[in-house]
Amino acid sequence: MNQARVSPSLSVIAFVALTSLAASLALTGCKPSEPITDTAASASTPVSSAPAPHPAPSTSSADPRPILLCFGDSLTAGYGTDLGQSYPDDLQRNLDAEGYHSRVINAGISGNTTKDGLDRIARVLARHPQIVVVEFGGNDGLRGLPLDQTKANLSSILAQLQASNITTALAGITLPPSYGPDYIKKFDAMYPALAKQYHIRFLPFLLKDVYGVPGDMQEDATHATAQGNQQVARNVEALLKPLLKK
Repeated sequence: MNQARVSPSLSVIAFVALTSLAASLALTGCKPSEPITDTAASASTPVSSAPAPHPAPSTSSADPRPILLCFGDSLTAGYGTDLGQSYPDDLQRNLDAEGYHSRVINAGISGNTTKDGLDRIARVLARHPQIVVVEFGGNDGLRGLPLDQTKANLSSILAQLQASNITTALAGITLPPSYGPDYIKKFDAMYPALAKQYHIRFLPFLLKDVYGVPGDMQEDATHATAQGNQQVARNVEALLKPLLKK
């Protein structure tokens, strides 16, 4: 893959999982009207028996904690899980339990490409987050979009965050072998190259230790279950710990 060297077994698993994503995209689609979720408000909400949309955050400024915003597609949004089961929800619970002073916001929208993310960056900046975790690109790759444009979109997102003095971290994904070695090699190389260019912390594979683990992936073999999102939250927390304050 990239400098993180995803193991051959992950590539095989990714082939199965991400191939399924191509079919599921037709169901998830882009949902530009989906609200950004304040997980600090929803993390303690009882889980419902069926998937439900995350509520819009309160406009109240009662919570003075600095914002940690998770910005991405369905893997961030928590597609296919119940309210309170996305990885940002679990991240909020973990940080609260460990005494970290952060308010986690879920800004994931299922089906988003890097272009969709770029179109939403102004809304993210308006929240004045202290830290943003950027997770995009999987949908671009599965649609075979030009990688130069995908990389340019990601670069613009990262550049705008840094221009606003927002601490930024980047999470990557990979593609199935059927997309061809040349395309995959260039796709995989985008993430470490951008992380190096912007001198930001980098998680090569968001679903590390989730793919292939019984109970961690949904039936679509693409999205993490509630159990899997707990591990994703641990992955992201490990990435961010050097940036967090108690």
